[in-house]
Amino acid sequence: MLDKMDLSRKLTKEEFSDMKDDLTKRLGELQRRQRDADIPVMVVFEGWEGSGKGALMNELILPLDPRGFSVYNVTDTIVSDKFYPPMYHFWKMQPQGGRMAIYNRSWYREAMDSWRLNEKDGAALMAEKMEEIRSFERQIVNGGTLLIKLFLHIDRSEQKKRLKRLKKNDLAQEVRDKEGLNAYKDYDDIMPVMETIIRESDRAYAPWTIVEAHDRRFATAKVLSTVARALEEHLDRMSPASVHVGQTETSDLEEKIDTPTVLSKVDLSLDIPKKEYSKKLSSLQERVREMEYALYRERRPMIVAFEGWDAAGKGGCIKRLTQKMDPRGYQVIPVGAPNDLEKKHHYLWRFWEAFPKAGHVAIFDRTWYGRVLVERIEGLCSPIDWKRAYSEINEMEKQWHDFGAVIVKFWLQIDKEEQLNRFQAREEDEDKQWKITEEDWRNREKWDQYEKAVEEMLWRTSTTYAPWTIVEANSKLHARIKVLQTVLDAGLEALGPKALSKKTESR
Repeated sequence: MLDKMDLSRKLTKEEFSDMKDDLTKRLGELQRRQRDADIPVMVVFEGWEGSGKGALMNELILPLDPRGFSVYNVTDTIVSDKFYPPMYHFWKMQPQGGRMAIYNRSWYREAMDSWRLNEKDGAALMAEKMEEIRSFERQIVNGGTLLIKLFLHIDRSEQKKRLKRLKKNDLAQEVRDKEGLNAYKDYDDIMPVMETIIRESDRAYAPWTIVEAHDRRFATAKVLSTVARALEEHLDRMSPASVHVGQTETSDLEEKIDTPTVLSKVDLSLDIPKKEYSKKLSSLQERVREMEYALYRERRPMIVAFEGWDAAGKGGCIKRLTQKMDPRGYQVIPVGAPNDLEKKHHYLWRFWEAFPKAGHVAIFDRTWYGRVLVERIEGLCSPIDWKRAYSEINEMEKQWHDFGAVIVKFWLQIDKEEQLNRFQAREEDEDKQWKITEEDWRNREKWDQYEKAVEEMLWRTSTTYAPWTIVEANSKLHARIKVLQTVLDAGLEALGPKALSKKTESR
């Protein structure tokens, strides 16, 4: 594929001057339209060492308002950070609506280097990276981002000439490693790797544009025209009526749901005597604290997600779970409606921001499942959006599992009568009145709709790597013990049964 490209293509000074003037004006206008339309744009520059990525990035940003874009240099430090999954930093770098992010190399860096870093398992490693990349790109594009991918292509002789010229530049020697300056020696070996990566990630929603980069003028014109055309086409495709926000829709699975359901089979009579509860609580809390240290020692992150009916007791369970944990090793993240900044990003962005680094614990009081629960029922996103969310969530959780995270997900189940009793008790207690709102009562009126949504959520997103645990929560004491025991069991399964027998190390 790449060896068939015509790298002799050139533009005269006059041709280039005429084109550049027109493209510069178009890009400035298109950036303003993009900002007004609240579209996030990501422009990726990949290519051979010495192909001119830095110079062509500079040509692209010159016509743009600097207040509307950010430039990211993807370094070895970013791609080799072992405290987070590979795509973590790129989710954080995702631009908000109306802004543009320009990347000097990108999430492809690790995949492109995999052949060199691990010759024995390079193919398998690269295949794993490519699956993560396709998932990431599909999700951000489906979330409304315009993704433009540029690969700057030069042949081996041109690369050798450019890199040898760079060796004579003192500044270049300071900012480039020796291996990079000698990259032309591996050109023929790298070529099939490059072609495989491009082929495996060239999709209709995220196509590659190959830029013939021997001639600087031609390459500049192609980069500018590619970005301008992509912006124009994306803006033209936008239609305010294309997403029917506010409309809910019955899913195929929902139509098939009939009694008895998973939730209807839950035994809500389960309870535990108070004396036994106190004894078990103290013992489990001590062991959970030891497990927390073991997670830190082994550099394993843990994600604990709480969902459930209003007044099901999520707060009480979280309080008992964390009561004896080391506060330096965990964080509780309460999740409410997204703020203005969060609304300008993909809906999963704020959760990637909050996930724990290796060795730490993140506890979510409500989660990313709001997409398929409250946003679905309240019509805050389209049926297309929430139906797509099941696979997006599964993919996200699998990436964290593959990274080594222990994922524990709870649905706290109570019956409608118990919820009513708790609502009324809150209203009668001055110290707890703040816990009950008009929204809680309004949500209660949609109990049947929410129950169907919960059934589908449990069915579609309970996986081997991130299973749901349904907690019988009519008895608060039983629920708290089950939560503590489940978290402990999940941690020990991941760490091994002897994990807590090791000497606890201080942080």
